[in-house]
Amino acid sequence: MEGLKFAMQESSTLADYVKANPKVTDVLFTGGDPMIMRAKRMEAYLAPLLSERIPNLRNIRIGSKVLGYWPYKFLTDPDADEMLRLFERVVKHGYHLSFMAHFNHVRELETPAVEKAIRRIRNTGAVIRTQSPIMRHINDHPHIWRDMWRKQVSLGCIPYYMFIARDTGAQSYFAVPLERCHRIYREAYQQVGGLARTGRGPSMSAEPGKVQILGVVQIGGQKYFNLRFIQSRNPEWVGRPFFAPYDPDAIWLDDLKPAFNEPQFFFEESNHFSSMN
Repeated sequence: MEGLKFAMQESSTLADYVKANPKVTDVLFTGGDPMIMRAKRMEAYLAPLLSERIPNLRNIRIGSKVLGYWPYKFLTDPDADEMLRLFERVVKHGYHLSFMAHFNHVRELETPAVEKAIRRIRNTGAVIRTQSPIMRHINDHPHIWRDMWRKQVSLGCIPYYMFIARDTGAQSYFAVPLERCHRIYREAYQQVGGLARTGRGPSMSAEPGKVQILGVVQIGGQKYFNLRFIQSRNPEWVGRPFFAPYDPDAIWLDDLKPAFNEPQFFFEESNHFSSMN
């Protein structure tokens, strides 16, 4: 949603926007990776949100891969303690701070450094939620996801999302067919306890919203993908099931066609988009 993205030097603009739009409840810092910033720079963006309690703002999220590749950001970097104190300030101001950590494999969770970094972040009052795309050659096996979710829970993290690799960059190398993505998710889900069953997926962050693959079903002797929106451009679409003819080679939403001879998916109808403008 281009109208909800900010890339600016004037950090106060974000706080002004949130205050002027009472329906906005969440702010997500993403990128790139916002944790490449020093604490002073991160504070410049957060300080306007903390200068006064904005009633409609409830949650601040930071999406980052840093725990997987440089946990020393919170251990030995010169401003490690300063960054953690900044997290504490966010929590003390009454906001829910969620650190959206990207881990692609259980190996990234098995060093003393990452375990200590996770403890330090959690000690600020922040919650760590974990997410990853499912990628061929890296984590396309249910045992990897099972072990990763179990390890994350043991470290006090909350599994959040299994994504499907976006239709950008080297997708052809990393992509996993949609049916196999769901099979991996389902088999991993069956092998973990309730605390690890918070991870949603597999989902595609496509243009109309986040689309979850619910499985393959038989209807009238034909196979179909069963899908639904977890999030969408139009709130009325959320949770609404829809179907697409089974395609063993499909790797993204654009590969699917509407079921039952419909000319288009309901979210492609022109009146839906015109009503959003």
